[in-house]
Amino acid sequence: LRRCRGFPDAPTLLRVLLIHLADGCSLRETAVRAAQGGLAAVSDVALLKRLKACGEWFRWIAGGLRQQWGVPLPPVLLGAAARIRLLDGSLISEPGATGSTWRLHYAIGVPSLQCDEVYVTEPAVGESLRRFTVRPGDLFLGDRGFAQRAGVRHVTDGGGAVIVRLNLTNLPLVDPQGKPFALLRKLRTLTATRVGDWPTAMVDGAGVVPGRVCAVKKSRAAAARGRTKAARESRKQGHVVRPDTLEAAGYLFVFTTLAARVSASAVLELYRGRWQIELAFKRLKSILAVGHLKKTDPDGARAWLQGKLMVAFLIEALISVGERFFPWGYPLNAP
Repeated sequence: LRRCRGFPDAPTLLRVLLIHLADGCSLRETAVRAAQGGLAAVSDVALLKRLKACGEWFRWIAGGLRQQWGVPLPPVLLGAAARIRLLDGSLISEPGATGSTWRLHYAIGVPSLQCDEVYVTEPAVGESLRRFTVRPGDLFLGDRGFAQRAGVRHVTDGGGAVIVRLNLTNLPLVDPQGKPFALLRKLRTLTATRVGDWPTAMVDGAGVVPGRVCAVKKSRAAAARGRTKAARESRKQGHVVRPDTLEAAGYLFVFTTLAARVSASAVLELYRGRWQIELAFKRLKSILAVGHLKKTDPDGARAWLQGKLMVAFLIEALISVGERFFPWGYPLNAP
């Protein structure tokens, strides 16, 4: 810590900034509370300068909290080192045309639902599996934005597996004969609750990645919602929705590199769990107000966002401590 002007030490600086980040007080109110509490006598402008310089510090603290209090996951599907990881990205913006915008790349584990990897980037940096670290045995679950050949290759080369949702064009596949996989024709064969399971492969410059397409037909109500959403998204992009897109909206279909020993029904049930990361984003945005940036300058916005993530991980650590509480106050050492 350099130039601790106005603050006696790092813990006091962190405590004052948590008034702003965790309690949601404005910088001016934070300065008043800090003065009344005998913590520090600084102005709101001085606090903003300190906040801008603390982004990397917040990221380091959050990483330490994850390592110390993260719940280890039991082996599930792929062996002793298996981890199921749910991925998503979200844009975080300051309201108004001139506000700062950032993209949050987030990964949580199952069943702990704790974040195990997070990155804050410019909005031009799109969602990709390549953003995340892969360990042998990892299983990545992602929506359509993660269905890209480079990302799938990144995971499989690292010893992991994927379940990613598809649309008709984002991840070109071939059938066992090497011909383009007729996805829509296969989907038309599904009826009622019959689950489809077809061998496919992804081909890129590095070779072939074998996989499968698993699919199920949606209920009539779910299909209607899917078609309405597809039509709305097409209108936003300024073009007419294609008939094939509307037809495909009546099905849910994913690409997976998991071996055939994991049934198609199990693959689809696993993918259903991806909704948990949507709920995690809702908690971040509603409870911690992460979706409402308070700073308009890039340095302040990035530091504020890293601070909010640190608060989220601190809450997770407190929950973990509560779940591991020992009546005598400490864990027993193994003999």
